[in-house]
Amino acid sequence: MLTIRKSQDRGTASFGWLRSQHTFSFGHYYDPAHMNVGPLRVINEDRVAPGRGFDPHSHKNMEIISYVLDGALEHKDSMGTGSVLHYGDVQRMSAGSGVTHSEYNGSKTEPVHFLQIWVIPSEAGGEPGYEEKHFDVDSKKGRLRLIASNDGREGSVSLRQDAAIYATILDGLDRVDHALLPGRQAYVQVARGSVTVNGVPLAAGDAVHVAEEAAVSLLDASDAEVLLFDLPQ
Repeated sequence: MLTIRKSQDRGTASFGWLRSQHTFSFGHYYDPAHMNVGPLRVINEDRVAPGRGFDPHSHKNMEIISYVLDGALEHKDSMGTGSVLHYGDVQRMSAGSGVTHSEYNGSKTEPVHFLQIWVIPSEAGGEPGYEEKHFDVDSKKGRLRLIASNDGREGSVSLRQDAAIYATILDGLDRVDHALLPGRQAYVQVARGSVTVNGVPLAAGDAVHVAEEAAVSLLDASDAEVLLFDLPQ
């Protein structure tokens, strides 16, 4: 079963310095039909103006992943962690029992464009944690590169949930296939370009929920960058 989520149907928020598109209910955007897929709770596509950002704020009981598409994302938190993320960098912050952080555009001249992803952990509480890794273009071209997993395998960042996140860059005759084991489902988010997923053509910002299928197939792509989430039902 395929459920398509078109880019233009997402929730939006615009504050001058920020333009955000919400795949799932978030902030002032509420839609009971789009709350989550399994433990996948948030996919926000954020564009932040130069020199602006999110002032210090708190989270708990959430795995927060940032996937930078363009620009520089500056992060600081109450754990003493500070860094500036660029394209190819993936950051995971486990909020655990509670953490405060800020996110700013690290450039005074260029916007930053990134995906902020929230995954509900399998257990609440625990010590907050932080991790970041870089995944270069070649590691994602024509293949599914594991970027986050429950055990940090294959050099991915670790999640406190039985979920896996893959990134891929596809073009032309490239094709990738991902088997879904019994009791698993997938969510595919197109970050840029276009691609066909299980026969459904999708453009930048579009997504599709894949349930009760044996596999996910991505092909017929044009300058596509895609995230695939393998999730428990």
